[in-house]
Amino acid sequence: MRVVSIPPPAGPQFEAGAQPPHFPHQGPPGPGPYFPYGPYGPRPPAAVNGVAIAALVFGVLCFLPAVGLVLGVIALLQIKRRGERGKGMAVAGVTLSSLGLALWTVALVTGGVAAFWEGFRDGARSDSVLSLRKGDCFTSPGGLEGWTVKALKVPCADEHDGEVFALVAVPGSDFPGDDSFVELGEDRCYERRSAYVMDGWSLPEEIGVYYFAPSEQSWRFGDRSVACVLGREDGTRFSGSLRSDATTLDAHQLAYLEAAEVLNVALDEVPASDYFDDDVSDDREWAGQVEEAVTEQVRLLRAHSWPAQAREPVDELVADLVEARVAWGRAAGTADPDAYWIREEEAWDATDPSLSITVREALGLATSPPAYDEEVEREPEAGEMEV
Repeated sequence: MRVVSIPPPAGPQFEAGAQPPHFPHQGPPGPGPYFPYGPYGPRPPAAVNGVAIAALVFGVLCFLPAVGLVLGVIALLQIKRRGERGKGMAVAGVTLSSLGLALWTVALVTGGVAAFWEGFRDGARSDSVLSLRKGDCFTSPGGLEGWTVKALKVPCADEHDGEVFALVAVPGSDFPGDDSFVELGEDRCYERRSAYVMDGWSLPEEIGVYYFAPSEQSWRFGDRSVACVLGREDGTRFSGSLRSDATTLDAHQLAYLEAAEVLNVALDEVPASDYFDDDVSDDREWAGQVEEAVTEQVRLLRAHSWPAQAREPVDELVADLVEARVAWGRAAGTADPDAYWIREEEAWDATDPSLSITVREALGLATSPPAYDEEVEREPEAGEMEV
């Protein structure tokens, strides 16, 4: 998701328009004074071989040992032919580069280079979505809608644009393309939201689910996960973590939410049909599954040792759930379509989410049902049933 510029190779670098270093023995670039050298005149010192200097630099840095080794050999040949100075530097460059090449060979075998590259990659992506983990909160220029690269991790207590609630691994080694990411993000992110926010009542209505997939560039860097993010749909920032799971809940809150989730999952599996018909076999089967889920929820609530302030509210809730179980059982056993819809309506009424408010209050959980859990008046028209 970020273009990483490759640093220039080690060695002398010159800005545009700058002149390369000039060695006096080579004479000035233009006409100048002439100094004759005779048997009795002063003899200037031999020039230092520039390739030898480069060989020493590469040898010391151990950045490209093979290059340093080659430059050192070239420098020794030039020094011998031209009578230049710098043999010691060339020899040192060859020696250090040979040692560096040996170390790189060992590193390749042991995976050291891979670890180095991984560290470089992590550093390069430190301000992108790639650096975020589950539970991290962040801000980004332009908010979630305009966020493509930058992401600054901040404490969740501070105002932020989003909160990462899951990382979904992308299978395969080839870049799958945008369509696959859309399907993966929509399916897997919503599946994982309830594990991060176990108390759905605590999730504000304006919070939506976003997901960010790898780009072709980040894929080449090894990015293989879709980041699932919670953020406000109006684009404004919010403060405070939305997380409610085993890391933030006490044992009693966790026990209640785990029991409630059994029924929630079953209710979410309602058959996708909004019309009356003569075949209610799928609906009856689903009603039977809800009956089993209520039975399991009752078992879990009875098995837990509740604190004193929650015992009476839990007992009242269990009694209500027993009645709901009977109602769903009646619906499951009704074959006549008209009678079935009446039984299902009665079962929905018996499963009113407001019945759990007193338990939630006693346990310190949210007590306002979300919009999608509130009872909806169903007034079928022209054979249509609205659920």
